[in-house]
Amino acid sequence: MITEINLVLSPREASEESFYKPLVANNLKIYASRITGIQILRRSIDARQRNVKINMRFRVAYDEDFPDLKLSDFSYQDVSDRKKVIVVGAGPAGLFAALRLIELGYCPIVLERGKRVEDRKKDLAAIHKNRTINPDSNYSFGEGGAGTFSDGKLYTRSKKRGNLKKILEVLHFHGAQEDILIDAHPHIGTDVLPKVIVRIRESIIQAGGEVHFSTKVNHLLVSDNKISGVRIESGDEIKAEAVILATGHSARDIYYLLDSQKITIEAKTFAVGVRIEHSQNLIDQIQYHNPDGRGEYLPAASYSFVQQVDGRGVYSFCMCPGGVIVPAATGNNQQVVNGMSSSRRNTAFANSGMAVEVMEEDLKEFEEYGALAGIKFQEKIEALAFEKGGSDLTAPAQCMYDFVKGIRSSSLPQSSYQPGLKSSALHEWLPKHISYRLQEGFKAFGNKSKGFLTNEAVILAVESRTSSPVRIPRDNKTLQHIQVSGLFPCGEGAGYAGGIVSAAMDGERCAEAFHNLLLE
Repeated sequence: MITEINLVLSPREASEESFYKPLVANNLKIYASRITGIQILRRSIDARQRNVKINMRFRVAYDEDFPDLKLSDFSYQDVSDRKKVIVVGAGPAGLFAALRLIELGYCPIVLERGKRVEDRKKDLAAIHKNRTINPDSNYSFGEGGAGTFSDGKLYTRSKKRGNLKKILEVLHFHGAQEDILIDAHPHIGTDVLPKVIVRIRESIIQAGGEVHFSTKVNHLLVSDNKISGVRIESGDEIKAEAVILATGHSARDIYYLLDSQKITIEAKTFAVGVRIEHSQNLIDQIQYHNPDGRGEYLPAASYSFVQQVDGRGVYSFCMCPGGVIVPAATGNNQQVVNGMSSSRRNTAFANSGMAVEVMEEDLKEFEEYGALAGIKFQEKIEALAFEKGGSDLTAPAQCMYDFVKGIRSSSLPQSSYQPGLKSSALHEWLPKHISYRLQEGFKAFGNKSKGFLTNEAVILAVESRTSSPVRIPRDNKTLQHIQVSGLFPCGEGAGYAGGIVSAAMDGERCAEAFHNLLLE
């Protein structure tokens, strides 16, 4: 017989089959020797109470052979002689758009301004060694997009926007660990995700698609409100049936390009803040309600906070347990930070973005720039953070409790941020509508989780690339740009996603929208 059951187990009981098999047998009221196979279907941690529990769902076979459970296999047809579709950007939206185009029988031409993963790693090393930033190859730009060298978090609330299960299965097929198929909050890790991205590239090329690196688009070929292709920096023109624009939220030159070509864009709300870092052991103690930390059987703990302060959300995002903070600027005279962690999440530090919503009323200084006002706001605050930090990418920083009290820190705790920290009065120079709300938000978070508000934690500036401040409007039904037919704005950069999985699902949707358009 084959059946499915749910069990609530201790961390130790859930850690391996030799511990949970007898409990499964007891639940089924059978001898363990009758069980021929157990498969974990779902796993989540419940740390709301002092005694942490693991919720498990199993598929169990007994008194018959356990079925050969084959995971999804994806074979991509040869599309080398099919209709061409340009995909601008090789982040998750662009890559999954390309794979879906192949499944539907079209040939994707992927154009990526940055470098392939193998070469991109060298440019990231140069950031840390020489403090130099290649504007087209860094933590934000290059094969796989910003997520490649991040935590690889795959959790999303946007499950109605696409086939979440398929996205995870495609990632697993291309080399991601099987755990992403069962964990409630799956992640791949910055050590594994680059290998997955390379295999996705290989799938595209083997199917007859094209992937071009160091290829920046600087003009869209539009006539009579219809797109026919793009012009790249070399001056060459590439023609295609349609263009899927999946450039990510840091590709500001694309927004300037659209604006210069009179292609409609619009402002949207976004958020700006800081990145905060605690010791992982302290977060484990707080989240697992245990002065001894997480123990042997639990993973590095994470957290998620949100608080309304004077009508605006203050929230944590992109929390990286056992991770590090990295310099994420994409050009000169910018200071931007982000977080990442490996699959093992095994450093001594825990970091997270902490952001405050930015509204239209905050952008009056830049209103002459219209839809680009949010970008101008970001650029100003990044330049200010650079001025307060240093030309060697030293980050302006302040102890958390000092920030709340409005005191410049006389010393700073140890940090994972390799370029180093410089004590700075963030509470004085961050925009007041940001700093004030962060201060109040931190107080609220400290009340919710005792020990969280502490000078053992340090905040680094500035976390400005939380999402795009611009939306590229598209028709709700066809997903084409409201003005230019054949142009499909896609993913985070277009304002329609917020993470790896939601961007990937949007990429698939745009590919399907193009296909449906041809069928009409």
